[in-house]
Amino acid sequence: MTDQQNLLAEQRRALILDEVRRRGGVRVNELTRRLRVSDMTVRRDLDALARQGVLEKVHGGAVPVAAARTHEPGFEAKSGLEPRAKEDIARAAAAMIAPGTAIGLAGGTTAFALARLLTDPAALPDLTVVTNSVRAADVLYHAHRTRPGAASTRPGGATVVLTGGVRTPSDTLVGPVADAAIRSLHFDVLFIGVHGISVEAGLSTPNLAESETNRNFVRSARRVVVIADHTKWGTVGLSSFARLAEVDTLVTDAGLSADARAEIEEWLPGGLVVADASGDVP
Repeated sequence: MTDQQNLLAEQRRALILDEVRRRGGVRVNELTRRLRVSDMTVRRDLDALARQGVLEKVHGGAVPVAAARTHEPGFEAKSGLEPRAKEDIARAAAAMIAPGTAIGLAGGTTAFALARLLTDPAALPDLTVVTNSVRAADVLYHAHRTRPGAASTRPGGATVVLTGGVRTPSDTLVGPVADAAIRSLHFDVLFIGVHGISVEAGLSTPNLAESETNRNFVRSARRVVVIADHTKWGTVGLSSFARLAEVDTLVTDAGLSADARAEIEEWLPGGLVVADASGDVP
């Protein structure tokens, strides 16, 4: 790398750090537009600044160090982050579900994208879906009514169980009521999104109550499938709820770097699924 390239990188990173401190956080897509560089360049800059300890990466961007581990965006804010990747991941995850199975569906925007693909009973009949996502339960419930306002379900429609509990900013139900409901059930497979995933911290979230609820989800599942876009890799929330060794499969998108893929494959041999634009594995 030339001295001029080094200088440009240092200038960009200084501007990024200034924005993070001044505004309390920035998003990757905002930085690409402002700095007129690629998404990959911005992510490399954020990685470099995170290694220096001056900011921390969160889903879709970065925040000051003091705020990173407890920062929890609302559902609408998270819905606007990496929408194409979430759709790709959801299609690949749906292909793993067999008719007639009981699945756990933990809260989050990627889980909501998956729920929308489970609304056709002809494609996946007789599912039982246990979820703590208010959004996912709502879309599944209304899709399986025989007609608007009807009490009966369409033939083959999913049985939807909403756990109950206290609502988080991401429209997820957590707390003792949710935990008790989940502990009493057993799932063939759990699909769970994460705030962050790393070798050191495993699966993590900024919400302590959600962490305990997710921990119960993991314990109640025969198979654990993490559904997370590439921006989640290397991000660490306040509380860890599972180790990588407890994960059977990670479904992510093609934006995941080659280095990250190699690292994940070391920990999850054969358990990494990278969905392409059709939701299939390339």
